[in-house]
Amino acid sequence: MSEVSHPLFARLFAACCPALEREVGPWRKRLLAGLAGEVIELGAGTGANFRHYPSAVKRVVAIEPEPYLREAARRQAARAAVPIEVVGARAEELPHGLGSFDHAVATLVFCSIADPAGALSALAAMLKEGGELHFLEHVRGDGVKGAVQRLLDASRLWPTVAGGCHCSRDLLALLAGSPFVVEEVEAVSIGPAWLHVNPHLVGRARLEASR
Repeated sequence: MSEVSHPLFARLFAACCPALEREVGPWRKRLLAGLAGEVIELGAGTGANFRHYPSAVKRVVAIEPEPYLREAARRQAARAAVPIEVVGARAEELPHGLGSFDHAVATLVFCSIADPAGALSALAAMLKEGGELHFLEHVRGDGVKGAVQRLLDASRLWPTVAGGCHCSRDLLALLAGSPFVVEEVEAVSIGPAWLHVNPHLVGRARLEASR
């Protein structure tokens, strides 16, 4: 099992989650509404998505490589209304034998994946033909904010203190070079507009049949 250990950040993040969810929670609920069948979730964190999965979802395999967060997610899974299995693995190294999924979910995770392009390829291999990726991610801003984000990432300051998070990732560019085609996307602001981990994108991408 390939793990990522960020013990201090994981504990701080888990402690902040209840406050964060007051604003992020409604977006999670919107993102997951209408899902059905079998779902693979990348970067489950503390399991904040779990209570929002609709009853039409028959199985969720939730990937979380950080040990402290994974144990928190397992506690949430035990209370969830749908069957959820929490697995320790990196997103770009998804283990074989998990199954074939109808949907994939990624919320606030692509910023911290070491190889996001590899993760998208690995995810594509897990989805059925025509399967969908539902995403809610913070992304690179424009102008001065974008320049500050790139500086924070290049200096390693923000990734070091924030558990590997990169605030200047360009998710749409990553998706354009992947087996997925974006079908819906909306730019949204979550939290103060000046935050370096704002803006966000919420949307849906479909796996190309010719992958």
